[in-house]
Amino acid sequence: MGGGLFPCLIALLGHGGRISVVGRSGGAVPEFNTASLLFRRNRIGGVSVGDYSTTYAQKAWKEIVDRLDALGRRPLVDSIVPFEAVKTGFARLAQGPMGKVLVRVAG
Repeated sequence: MGGGLFPCLIALLGHGGRISVVGRSGGAVPEFNTASLLFRRNRIGGVSVGDYSTTYAQKAWKEIVDRLDALGRRPLVDSIVPFEAVKTGFARLAQGPMGKVLVRVAG
């Protein structure tokens, strides 16, 4: 949501609310009263979205794994489902907080 509706979105935020802005498809944001952000301790942040090549994704994943290794950490994996049972994986995610649900893709 953006463009002319952005000030309305800010007005709807409660104390400590956050807005994540993804792209600019809603158009330019008109002026709004920044005091509403300050007094309610609201935050606005940008989210970068783009097309990822296989090479870029593999490089990013290696960097994540290297950082986890340096900290002696591992991601918490709840379950691994075969590609054919991907709906089961989504059903598991819908059950609530847990570790990662991975989908095994044969290749």
